Amino acid sequence: MKKTLAMRLLDQAKKTYSTISYPYDNQTDIENRTFSDPLFSMERLFKTLVTKGDKTGVVVAVVPIHEKLSLKKLSKLSGNKKMTLLPLEDLQKTTGYVRGGCSPLAMKKPFPTFLDNSIFDHEQIAVNAGQRGLLLDINPEDLVAAIQGAAVDDILL
Repeated sequence: MKKTLAMRLLDQAKKTYSTISYPYDNQTDIENRTFSDPLFSMERLFKTLVTKGDKTGVVVAVVPIHEKLSLKKLSKLSGNKKMTLLPLEDLQKTTGYVRGGCSPLAMKKPFPTFLDNSIFDHEQIAVNAGQRGLLLDINPEDLVAAIQGAAVDDILL
């Protein structure tokens, strides 16, 4: 398997991870996919959302797959008055990733990143590896350290 930029970043940081593959099609949301590992739990899957604030520009949020991000709460935490999701057509040129393959690791530039504190409810969490159909299985502390993010309590609706 060819290593993604996210995997290379973790290798350089000497962080341990494994990968989880799943069949990707752009018609099915990840919440409705089946995984080859019968022990895989969707409760430990986290999605990466890219937003844009009126004062700071791009801000990244990592939240549980079944939860919704509160743009109002993220605005306050990040020093913005207003915040929107980054338009889909700007995602690749801003982050280097496409929808369905956006990793919180190794974006084109380092952006402020806020992770929901529930990541610490799990020994291992899964985030996108930087390509569609591939996840990283990683210790939450290693993820926070690798992206120099902030784990916060209140960014969900």
